[in-house]
Amino acid sequence: MENMTATTARRVLLAAPRGYCAGVDRAVIAVEKALEQYGAPVYVRHEIVHNKYVVQTLEKKGAIFVERTDEVPEGSIVMFSAHGVAPTVHAEAAERRLATIDATCPLVTKVHKEAVRYAADDYDILLIGHEGHEEVIGTSGEAPDHITLVDGPEDVANVSVRDESKVVWLSQTTLSVDETMETVDALKSKFPNLLSPPSDDICYATQNRQIAVKKLAEDAELVIVVGSKNSSNSIRMVEVALDAGAPAAHLVDFAAEIDEAWLEGVTTVGLTSGASVPDVLVDGVLEWLSERGYADVETVKTADESITFSLPKELRRDLRAEAAELSAKQPVTPVTK
Repeated sequence: MENMTATTARRVLLAAPRGYCAGVDRAVIAVEKALEQYGAPVYVRHEIVHNKYVVQTLEKKGAIFVERTDEVPEGSIVMFSAHGVAPTVHAEAAERRLATIDATCPLVTKVHKEAVRYAADDYDILLIGHEGHEEVIGTSGEAPDHITLVDGPEDVANVSVRDESKVVWLSQTTLSVDETMETVDALKSKFPNLLSPPSDDICYATQNRQIAVKKLAEDAELVIVVGSKNSSNSIRMVEVALDAGAPAAHLVDFAAEIDEAWLEGVTTVGLTSGASVPDVLVDGVLEWLSERGYADVETVKTADESITFSLPKELRRDLRAEAAELSAKQPVTPVTK
C-alpha cells in the first residue's frame, strides 16, 4: 500500500442485503432448537448450510454432521440440511428407525414439488445446476428417470429429449441469474417448445445479493465476498462481481484470509457475504479493513427483505406440546376480591 498517500480517502461499500437468507436462518435455528429440545447429539445429514464457521459453531453445541444416513445410529434424531435430500434418503432413515427433522429450505422444496408434478405428466425435465451439488442430487432424486442435468450453456449441445413438445426446465436455487438465463436461451434455441416453471426457481436472496454485488462493482476496485468455498451462491457472487466490471474480487471465510496485497492502490472496497454467512464474520472483515485505513463505511442498499419461514413442522409440533405441558403445570393464581 506504499502508493497510497495519507490523505487518500479510503472507504468500504457495504452491500445490503447480504448474509443470512430466510432458509438459512430457519435451518440454523432448527439445529439449535433441536439441541435444546432433545439434547446432544443431534445428527445432521450433510452440512446444515455451506459455511465453515456455522458448522463449527453448531458442532461445539453438540451437532454431529454426517454424509451418509448409515452413519447415524439406529433410533437417533437426524436433521436433513437446507439443501434437501432425495426420497431414497427418507426411506433409508425410516429403515434405520430414525426420527427425522426436515430443514429443507421451502424454496428448494418448491423445486422438488415441480419436479414431481412434471414427471407425473411425463415431461422430460432439464435441471440447470452444478453436478454433485447437494441440492441437485436431492432434486434429481425426486424424478431420476425424467431429469437430465444441464451444467451451463456449454452443456446444452449434449442434451437430448424423448419428445420436444414435452420438455421443461428447472434450476438449482443458488445459481447466477445471468448464466442461468443464458443456459435457458440456449435450451430454447434447441427446443423451441421448452416450458418454463410457473415461477423463477432461483431464490429471491440469491438474486438480491447478486444485484447488490453488481452495484458494488460499479465503484469498487476490490470486492470481498465473505463465504465458504463450498457455497455455490458465494462463489457465484465473486463471478458476478468480476463480470460486472470489478477489477478484482475474492472469496474469504474469515478476515485473516485477506491478503494485504489486494489493497494495493485500492481506495474503495466493496464488501458483501453469501446467504449462509452470519454478520459476525462481516464485522470481522470491517474491523480488519478499519485497522488498515478503511474506516469510512457506506451501506449500499438495493432491496428490502422481510421474508421469514416457520420452523420445520416436527419442531413446531414438539415445541407446541412442550409449551402446553409447561402451561398446564403453572400454578393457578387465586383471584382476590
